[in-house]
Amino acid sequence: MPSAEKPVRQSVSLPPRLARRVRSLAKTGRTSANRVLVDLIESGLEAREVERRKFFELTDRLAGSADPREQARLKEELARLTFGG
Repeated sequence: MPSAEKPVRQSVSLPPRLARRVRSLAKTGRTSANRVLVDLIESGLEAREVERRKFFELTDRLAGSADPREQARLKEELARLTFGG
């Protein structure tokens, strides 16, 4: 977190099972539960951005492909990204 930014307090209610996991990670990492939550959120946001970039890269490749087999493969990969599986 850049030092010029002032932290914003945000209240979050966690299900008990998830709260136990966060506390366990904090204890194992010798840090605070708050730090674990921030790290998890940052990792999740970064992962989502990577998925978004990959999706658009695949759509660009699909739009530029003239090979029907490559198009089918790219469509399958896009479907997995979009719908899981």
